[in-house]
Amino acid sequence: MTIKVHQKLLLTGAAGGLGQALRERLKANCDVLRLSDLKAFGDAAPGEEVVLADLADAAAVDAMVQGVDAIVHMGGVSVEGPFHPIMQANILGVYNLYESARKHCVKRVVFASSNHVTGFYRQSETINASHPARPDGFYGVSKAFGEDMSRFYFDRFGIETACIRIGSSFPEPRDRRMLATWLSYDDLHRLITACLTTPVLGHSIIFGMSNNAVTWWDNSQARHVGFVAQDSSDVFRDAVYARTTQPDLDDPVAQFQGGGFVKAGPFGF
Repeated sequence: MTIKVHQKLLLTGAAGGLGQALRERLKANCDVLRLSDLKAFGDAAPGEEVVLADLADAAAVDAMVQGVDAIVHMGGVSVEGPFHPIMQANILGVYNLYESARKHCVKRVVFASSNHVTGFYRQSETINASHPARPDGFYGVSKAFGEDMSRFYFDRFGIETACIRIGSSFPEPRDRRMLATWLSYDDLHRLITACLTTPVLGHSIIFGMSNNAVTWWDNSQARHVGFVAQDSSDVFRDAVYARTTQPDLDDPVAQFQGGGFVKAGPFGF
């Protein structure tokens, strides 16, 4: 059973893949779920509100945040690409979000960070939240900025944030890399619920992964959140191996935790 501790919850990026997966699930966490995205994505259902907002537009973000008790921030650019749109949505946008949270006294945020904050660690390494950021592209840099921004707003204004470094959240793992990074939709919801309901969240960095046998990430520093994954990529292992080829260990995609992101964008290897 999910305990409701917030009357009105804001979900940004509601039209995106994870936003759609969370839309019904998060209704169990609140009385009213406010949904937001850049462009129209349909009418509000019972128990919902829809507010359209460009994250780069401070006034629109301010209106989006006003009146909510907590924020689940899934909005922004979610893939590697040119710097300018990433800057607008993920850097300026996260500043606008935290400024609005400060003005409207919102004290808890769940921020969708990414494993690409640490994408240039090798797959042979196990890292924890104390390891320095090693972004694998502009997208990873923007998420590292968001983590730092949220830390500042916690230290200066007391806004608690869980920075969830989401691995690969899909219905099932798509490739061998995802056997280590996979996060089921239900485990994502369990993790968000834990972040919303734990008595003291502080500023926490949490790797978003299910209970996978293969892992590069150590979440021991986030035990105070109380998240226990219940799903695992292991049940998909045979099927993934059957449909994929042996990785080329000379390829950076197979060497680094960021996978294909380390070669994405205009730079290459």
